[in-house]
Amino acid sequence: MRHVYLAAPLLALAAAVPVSSAPKEKEKEKKDEVKMPDNARKATARGLAWLAKQQNSDGSWSEARYPHNPAITAFAVLAFLSQGHVPDQGTYGKELAKAQRYLLSCARDDGYLVGTRGGNMYAHAMASLALAELWGVTQDKKIKTVLEKATTLVVGAQSPEGGWRYSPCPSGADVSVTIMQVMALRAAKNAGIHVKDEVMKKAIDYVKSCWDERSGGFTYQPRNRAPGFARTSAGVCVLYLTGEHKSKEIVPAIKFMKDHFDASEHYWYGHYYASHAMHQVGGKEWKDWYEKMNKEFLPMQKTDGSWESFNDRGGSGPVYQTSIAIIGLSVPMNYLPIFQR
Repeated sequence: MRHVYLAAPLLALAAAVPVSSAPKEKEKEKKDEVKMPDNARKATARGLAWLAKQQNSDGSWSEARYPHNPAITAFAVLAFLSQGHVPDQGTYGKELAKAQRYLLSCARDDGYLVGTRGGNMYAHAMASLALAELWGVTQDKKIKTVLEKATTLVVGAQSPEGGWRYSPCPSGADVSVTIMQVMALRAAKNAGIHVKDEVMKKAIDYVKSCWDERSGGFTYQPRNRAPGFARTSAGVCVLYLTGEHKSKEIVPAIKFMKDHFDASEHYWYGHYYASHAMHQVGGKEWKDWYEKMNKEFLPMQKTDGSWESFNDRGGSGPVYQTSIAIIGLSVPMNYLPIFQR
């Protein structure tokens, strides 16, 4: 089942395209087309079955360090949505409906999505993103109300530098937390929530300030720490998603990503962004990346259907890793609006 809220814009776009350009558009689409192979379909099906069994009774998912956590739950939700599953329908409708109720219950009066066990702006941004994608398939008014308050909180917490840090207050910034907030704001805009252009511009300016021209990668903060695969993948992804695909940072950053494909620091977090960044790049670059990702990911899957790699320095456990593996492998299915071209 595709996202119904995209139908009208797509029909309008189709009507606006001149007939003479149709063959070129089809040719480009065919050139960029990457199919999800059968072995990846089977692997992700086993992964979803395993994830469903890990869900807590309150609708959340947990990791050892993060019990009943909004961010971990959000990653799991995106894994199911990435294969077209929706709440209250089909194979995993029950699990997604419970997860949706859990994420809504995490909202504080001020809009902060951290739940009763606490959290930070990482958790808030991921929960916001998941709710925005859930809004796309359900049009549930309860989601829209919570999402509007969550978006207002993000905007209010933007620092003078243009970025965000761990707490919901306008003080300090780093590229990782900032990119998560930009993703949440972009998803909110897709859901019809107004976000001022100046907010996005300041955020992108901050992201660009973290680019290291010498290496081509992105650093944690401007001129602070060495560039990394995860931060660079996130930078490329968010630049594409905000229409900055012609930025001077893109080409050298992609080269950095290719050169550091196997980097162990935040391995899965990096590939979460990298799969979508390279999908935005398209063409042979995306085809080659996806094939390499399949060859890397599929042998790492355990017999129970989960993924758990111990070379993920700084990452989390099997629910997190399995969710990201499924999300990355499922990109060709093109179900998640936030990552569509």
